[in-house]
Amino acid sequence: MKLSTVQIQTGEDVVRVRQDVRSHAIAMGFGLVDQTKIVTAASELARNMIQHATGGELHIEAIEHMGRRGLKLTFEDHGPGIVDLERALVDGYSTGGGLGLGLSGARRLSNEFSIESQPGKGTRVTIARWK
Repeated sequence: MKLSTVQIQTGEDVVRVRQDVRSHAIAMGFGLVDQTKIVTAASELARNMIQHATGGELHIEAIEHMGRRGLKLTFEDHGPGIVDLERALVDGYSTGGGLGLGLSGARRLSNEFSIESQPGKGTRVTIARWK
């Protein structure tokens, strides 16, 4: 079930992403550790979106599978895409001068992680955290 969509263009939108994801996680009964993990992953992915693709949008969904409930976050942009996905997921690799932990960190903080990217067409990152 789709819960909300957040447009991401500026640093203020990253704050909105954090607030929205946290409020949905709380409403679903996530504990503090799981809230922190999904909010941190969302924040990293939103920042990456601004830095590398000049923005995009986040779709937040409530999911359920075999009696388990969770949050699914899909980040979509129409930026330059990622040429070498395998390399981009390595800790420490950065094209933007940062620590290189955005994608790999988000992957570690999530129960599920998938990424699709085409150079010149954009990137879609989907993460899920289960309660």
